[in-house]
Amino acid sequence: MATSTPTAAIRVDPVGAFEQHYGEMRTQRRRRSLVFWAVFLVLLALAVDISTFFPDRLAEGLPRIGSYIYDTLPMLRPDVLFADTQTEGSLAYWYFNLPKYASLLFTTINMALFSTLIGTVGALLLCFVASRNLMRNWWLYAAARRLLEFCRAVPEIVFALIFVYAFGIGPAAGVLAIAIHSAGALGKLFSEVNENANHGPIEGVRATGGNWFEEIRFGVVPQVWPNFLSYIWLRLEINIRASSIIGFVGGGGIGQELHYVISFNYYEEVSAIVLLIILTVTCVDLLSERLRHRAIGRENLL
Repeated sequence: MATSTPTAAIRVDPVGAFEQHYGEMRTQRRRRSLVFWAVFLVLLALAVDISTFFPDRLAEGLPRIGSYIYDTLPMLRPDVLFADTQTEGSLAYWYFNLPKYASLLFTTINMALFSTLIGTVGALLLCFVASRNLMRNWWLYAAARRLLEFCRAVPEIVFALIFVYAFGIGPAAGVLAIAIHSAGALGKLFSEVNENANHGPIEGVRATGGNWFEEIRFGVVPQVWPNFLSYIWLRLEINIRASSIIGFVGGGGIGQELHYVISFNYYEEVSAIVLLIILTVTCVDLLSERLRHRAIGRENLL
């Protein structure tokens, strides 16, 4: 009587199977890379065509940029560098309008400070509601997110044009425009910091019977405040530059004077104002760095 023999187990070569699988993955990766680069090159070509970013156009325009920058530079002479405002080639002659520039720059800095303050308050009011890990009500979370998106999606200059039409030419329009945009930008940054906060302290406050506001006050704010401070100072730097641009549409400050001297081709005054703006932003950056490090140091000691 014939006995049945069990079917022989199919032997699979593990090395061969791995190489086959690896080869299939490489093929898929190549295909995806080809599709990605094809789409990228098509979009790049469209972007170049729409923006007319052509090499011949750049080659034609770059020398004119250099020529304009050269025209704005003052013709300083070492022998009369520290002479009075009547001597051409001196620093005083270059900055003969310094009292006026300083007054306008003071207005610009005040615009930036006030708009940053208003924007920070708005961001603080919305950022905790706009944090997915802190807000249990989905509708409030979504509403806060959409409001922040609207505030930062509309450029400051558009808000400024609206407020100039409503309130007239002056710093008030610039402050409101920058404050709204700052609230949207800072609110997003603050909410992302909140979402990365450690949940241990939050759960500790909750376990002791704390309400939502106490969870935020004692469980979240001590963790995120140094980062908040860093972003606030960064936004202040941005707002000083934004205040200068807002002046071009009647928002007041040094930007309005910069628009005037550019329009009338007062070349040396252009470089004088731009240099003042650069120095101001640099000072704010140095000050913010020191304050940020002090805040982080205090937090580490706690």
